[in-house]
Formats: sequence, structure tokens, C-alpha cells
Amino acid sequence: MRKKSKSGKKSVYTVCIIVTLVFFAIFAARLIDWQIIHGEEYKNLAARSTSYTVSTDAIRGEILDKNCTGLVVNTTHYKVVIDKLYVDEDKLDDTILSLIKITEQTKEKWADNLPIDLNANGKFQYKKSSEDDVQKLLAPDFLNLPGQTDANECLNALAERYKISGNYAKTDLRNLVSVHYNMEITGYSGSKPYVFAEDISQNSVSAISESTQGVSGVEVQTYLERSAANPELAPHLLGALGSMSEDEYNELSKSEKKYSLSDKVGKFGIEHAFETQLKGEGGTKIIKRNSDGTVVDKVETIDAKPGNTVFLTIDSKLQEVASKSLAENVKAAREAGKALKKANGKGGYGEDCETGAVVMLSVKDFSVLAAASYPTYDLNKYSEYGDYYIKLSENENSPMYNRAFVGSFACGSVYKPCVAAAALEEKVIKKDTEIYCDQYYDYYPTNVVKCMHYHGNLNVTGAITQSCNYFFAETGRRLGIDTMYLYAEKFGFGEYTGIEVEESKGTLAGRDSTSWQAGNTVQAAIGQSDNAFTPLQLATYTATIANNGVRLKTHLVSKITDYERKNTIEDYDSPVEVGSCGVSKENLDIVRNAMLDVTRDEDGTAYSVFGNYKVKVAAKTGTAENSGSDHTTFICYAPFDNPEVAVAVVIEHGAKGMYSMQVAKDLLDAYFK
Repeated sequence: MRKKSKSGKKSVYTVCIIVTLVFFAIFAARLIDWQIIHGEEYKNLAARSTSYTVSTDAIRGEILDKNCTGLVVNTTHYKVVIDKLYVDEDKLDDTILSLIKITEQTKEKWADNLPIDLNANGKFQYKKSSEDDVQKLLAPDFLNLPGQTDANECLNALAERYKISGNYAKTDLRNLVSVHYNMEITGYSGSKPYVFAEDISQNSVSAISESTQGVSGVEVQTYLERSAANPELAPHLLGALGSMSEDEYNELSKSEKKYSLSDKVGKFGIEHAFETQLKGEGGTKIIKRNSDGTVVDKVETIDAKPGNTVFLTIDSKLQEVASKSLAENVKAAREAGKALKKANGKGGYGEDCETGAVVMLSVKDFSVLAAASYPTYDLNKYSEYGDYYIKLSENENSPMYNRAFVGSFACGSVYKPCVAAAALEEKVIKKDTEIYCDQYYDYYPTNVVKCMHYHGNLNVTGAITQSCNYFFAETGRRLGIDTMYLYAEKFGFGEYTGIEVEESKGTLAGRDSTSWQAGNTVQAAIGQSDNAFTPLQLATYTATIANNGVRLKTHLVSKITDYERKNTIEDYDSPVEVGSCGVSKENLDIVRNAMLDVTRDEDGTAYSVFGNYKVKVAAKTGTAENSGSDHTTFICYAPFDNPEVAVAVVIEHGAKGMYSMQVAKDLLDAYFK
């Protein structure tokens, strides 16, 4: 290989040196141009141009019912804002007074939080019951004035703080100070416009817009406000927003959504369960403004992204019927109980009836069509720390308690179809097995079971139809508690249903009991002892019987779509099988035909309400002993031949079963109308 000559190497080095020198020469020339020749020009340009990053609002997704009826929606409202980026600071006070005048003329309220008023004598005074706000004004980190400073001196100090000069009338001076004070405490800045007035009526929009036309930095804007369309309809299911805790922040920060500690998040119900789906994400835009206040450029850097829309399985019309009927029948039971107590001179007739719950499911997929808890409350008035919340918390009937999904109640005789199905499957009894009822079952002297009637010989059909405690006490003894609760589990008792929001697991006698004696089994078999279940579990159990013994996952959410409802993101409507009750169709048919006789046979315990009902209904009534008047329970499904819906009702201290039956009937009327 031929070697490079020394002269060749020198040429390469020379070229490299020349290129480097040229590069540095160009760079130096540019620096001279920027810093010396045009330095003052660029300096003035930079001084005249300032960039601000402004956040745009995040829109939270809506919650709708199965028919697209709004449950929690974002409604359009109007507000008057002052934008620091556009406002003429020299004319700000005149602008504020003009806004106050026009809003008062249109009878709109502007944001006024100053704890100082002008009294009838033309003197400034502190507002009553505003001691805390006054102390904040006088505090060292604000005005730093003595605690006994009078209102006049305080207002003058505020006027000086906000550089309010001019010979203003006392009313105008006080109002100007109030607006400046509100601006300060709300963080008014280039990136945060000041909301002068909000929720102004549509009639006032045009008048205010016309009056502020040409006033720089002032405009009427639209904004979305989240609220429940019918605030008392289903607050326990929908849930509410509240301040985020540190634990919630740490957990939610793991999601794909961006959170700050100042965000409001779902605290319970659907708002909590689907927080990350409902949450929207705000956008950002960069605004450039020159030295004379003119905005020279506006660039949207990140588009706002609204949250997703959640469709529930709830039917609003059925939900309204459930809520109304529950309230009416609780009241009716209480009034009837008071009359009987007065006539008989003793209680226990329902005079203490104040609360209840009802759930209706679709048998085809175990979706919740209606779920009401009484008493209810106004979701739009609810907030974590407000006076209304305190009032609800102090109410002895616990309106915020979701009795439909979380409340566990002794169920009484509605448990008997489960015991009958288990006993038939285990061959403890047969269809024609008869047991003689002499009203008092005393196999266990310490656990005597009283039957409501003297029935004589009854088979399982007659025992369900007439709700014979004696028959089921003996059947339960033969079956045994271990076998009994194994079948009960398969029917959904003492098990989570799978609902998306908070629910209780309930208590299953024997399995969940802290202690057990043989005699307790006969009480458990009639739905007493430690048995305590939610109305949701009772509805799931009823739907399982109607669905040929197949238990599905109970659910409240139908689907999730994008905010515009055009594209489905997740679909929950496909039935999800949880398991089978383990009872043959032959034995289930025996139980189901007996439940039909409950409403169709003249001796049936629900014949008085459903005897002439146009749709065949299979049902079971229940009465559960407790302190005070008895609870009443009722379960049913319909139509008998081709089940579509299942209903469970619990009225605490209802005493008479007719009231719980009437709630179910009202719901069936609405469904089959």
C-alpha cells in the first residue's frame, strides 16, 4: 500500500483549521449582531413581549340511564369574567363600577365576600357572624392590624393596599375594595381570570354583553356546571365529588390521568367507582402580550379532553316509581301502626316504620333496573362539609345510608324457598312429604318456633304457599346447618353480587356466626338467627331462582362511551355467569310452582294483593322479628312462565306485609304498563 506524503497530511490539517476558524468567525459575527449592533432592539422586543401559560377547564363525563336520560349532567351556565391579560389596568376601577351597576340593574348578584358593610347611618361596620373572616383580614400575614381595629380603618387600609384613589362615594369605595379583595383571595392573575359574577340568567346575558362591548378584558363566557338532573332520585347510586385525600392522590396518581391535590374526585357511588373514566383533562394555551397590553398571539398547545360518559342499567321511570312507592308505603305503614297502637294501647304495629329499600333486576342479565333507598336526600345540596351534610349526618334515620346495597336485614320467610330447594335436592324431603304443624315446634326446648297458624299436615308446596314455620323448622333440622348454608351460598346469600359500587356481604347463619348450637338451625331455616342480607342479595337470589338456578353477576353499568356518546369504549351488558345453585330443574320447578301459589292460591300469603293480577307472579312473603315492630320482606319475579324481572323489598319495622307487597306491585305495574 502506498503511504501518504507529508505534504498531503499538511493539506488536510490546513483545511480543518480553516473550516474551524470560519465557523467561529460566523458565530462571533452573530454574537456581535445580537449583542452590539441590534442588542437594544432585541432587548426592547423581549421586554415588550411576555408569554403566559393558561390552563383550560377539564370537563367531567356525564352519567346517563339506559335510555340516555341524564342523571348527572353538565349544564351550560353564564359568567362575567375579567381577564388580566386583556384588561386596561388604568381603567380597571371604572370598569368594575360599571359592571356592578349593570349587574345590579339586571338583578344579578356579583361575587361579594368582603365582611364589611355600610350601615343605614353611612358608617362602615363588620358583618354579623363574620368574626373569622375579619380576623383573617387583620392577621399579620394580611393587613397586620390590631385585633380591635374598627371597620372604617380596616376598609381604608384595604383601599390603600389595592391603590384605590379618587373621590368615590362610600358605597362605590366599599364595592371596589370588595372586588379587589375577592381578586386577591381567588388568585386573580394572568393565568387565572377573575369571575365577577356567575350563574347569570340567559335574559341578562344580552344586556350585560351589550354594556361591556368594547370594554377590554371583560366578557360573558359560558361554563359547564355538574349537577344531578333529579337530585333526590338516586343519590346513593350516583355518588358525589369531594376533596382528594393524600391516600387517594397516591392511588390515583398511578392511573394514566393526571391529578393534583386540589382536584375534586368521586367519593362514593358511580362517581367513585368510575373516577378515572369520568375524569376529564384540561388543556393549555400560550398567550403572548406586548408591553402596552395587546395580545399578539394565542396558541393552543394541548387540547382539553373531556371525560367519558357512563351509561347505567337504571331505567329512570322505574327508579321514580320505586322511590315514590317506597316513600308512600313507609309512611302508610307508620300511620297505620300509630292508629293501631293508639287503639290497642301497645306498640309493635309499625308505628316506628321510617325506612326501607327496594331493588328490581332484569332476569336476563341481572342488571339493576331500579334501586331505591328511603329516606333519600338532595344530591345537589350535598357537600362534604356543608350545613346540609351536617343535617343529614345528625338525622337518626341515616338518609345517606344505602339500604339497598349496604344495609343488611333479617330476611324472614323469603329464605324458605332456598331451604326447600336444598332439602329436595338432598332428598331430605320429597314433593309429597308431609309434616304435621300444631303451631309450636319444640324439638329443641330452648329454641321453640311458633307458627302463625295451626296448619295440620302440609307438603312443601303448601308450606311455601302458607309460609309454615313448623314445616321449615323440621326440614331445616333434617337438612343441617352445614348443608343449608352451602346451598345458600350458591343462591348468593352471604356473597358479593359483583355490583360495581359499595355493597355489603351480609351475614349467613352458621357460616358467619361466632357461636352455634344445634337448636339455632331451626331458627336459621325460617330466615331468622344470624341471617341478615341486603335487598340487592335478595333480588339476586330471586333472579337466580327465576333463571333456572343460574346466578349471574349483578351489575349497574351498561357501557362506557366517549363524551359525545359516539364510540363505545367498554360494554358490560353481556351476562357473566357466576355459578349454579346446584338444584335440578325438577326440584326448582316444585319450588317455583309453590311460589306461584303464594299469589294464586286463596291460602297464599300474597293472594290479597296479587290474586287477580293480570301477569302471573311467583313470590314469597317474609316477616322478620327484631327490636321494635317486625321487618317485612317480599320477593317476586314475573312473568312466571317467561321471567323478565325480579324484585326484592325490605321495609324496616313495616309490621304488615301488604306495604312491601304494594311497592313490588307498583314497580311491576310500571314495568308491564
